[in-house]
Amino acid sequence: QVQLVESGGDLVQPGRSLRLSCAVSGSSFSFYPSAWYRQAPGKQREFIALITSGNKTSYADSVKGRFIISRDNAKNTVFLQMNSLKPEDTAVYYCNTVQRGVTYWGQGTQVTVSS
Repeated sequence: QVQLVESGGDLVQPGRSLRLSCAVSGSSFSFYPSAWYRQAPGKQREFIALITSGNKTSYADSVKGRFIISRDNAKNTVFLQMNSLKPEDTAVYYCNTVQRGVTYWGQGTQVTVSS
């Protein structure tokens, strides 16, 4: 069983930065892609960013140029650096990985952007 634990969520002012972390259990982390999603109140969960095992990245248009996804295979951790935060970035942020056809989710971490 793969477990994911997100951390780093906080209340921040617009324009500030925040870095989220997601620790992934198990020895297979480096072989599979990881991703970040978010869900705002009353909205569906949406894709934010993906990083492959080969460190190729892709982003949703809404965060492209502001957010950066990265991974540290030695620490089994995936990061989301969020810059120039906007109120519309307020959501619960989830990390995700798909290993051997099974999708795993973390419990989420709350990010609130407000003055």
